[in-house]
Amino acid sequence: MPSDARQLFLDVARRVQARQDELDGADRAIGDGDHGVALARGFEAVRRRLEAGSFDTVGELLNAVGGALLSTMGGASGVLYGTFFIGGAARLGEWKTFDGEALRRLLVDGCAAVQQRGKAKPGDKTMVDALAPAAQKALELSEASLAELLPEVVEAARRGMEQTTEMIARTGKARTLGERSLGHPDPGALSAYVILQSIAEYVSDRPPQS
Repeated sequence: MPSDARQLFLDVARRVQARQDELDGADRAIGDGDHGVALARGFEAVRRRLEAGSFDTVGELLNAVGGALLSTMGGASGVLYGTFFIGGAARLGEWKTFDGEALRRLLVDGCAAVQQRGKAKPGDKTMVDALAPAAQKALELSEASLAELLPEVVEAARRGMEQTTEMIARTGKARTLGERSLGHPDPGALSAYVILQSIAEYVSDRPPQS
């Protein structure tokens, strides 16, 4: 597969790690305060795995990303992000380029896998609140290229993430806070938005050739 896809996710790893403090701050409001630490650790493992490996398809690469996150992040967030990327790779076994359709399948299949694994639905104040609207937008723009699709998908994720400030957490550790979780974004929804934003920033800076 073209090295562009590997470079994309290496760049995403770098960008996510750079936002560790922001993600930890969001988690301190309604959680343990270590969501950024866990993601930085996970994406450092992603970086090492991608630099050391060779991948023939997008599916293989995304499986490697998911496996690295699953084995190093720890906690529920590690399970769910591993599930997102591994689930999102399911229909990309023959895909050679990370194009608009690859992103569409990653979002739709990955979000479905997360919902099945975590039993969360939109409105529960979880990462699903960012991923589900992003996946829906990707489906609506069924003919869009990667460069055309990403700004729309990122905006949908941003809106979904921001709406979590008005939600009471119904799952995870934050559910014990009840109404005290109001006024704060869900850390998982924020990190899902950050990951999609990071993909968009790379593509905007270095448009794909396909």
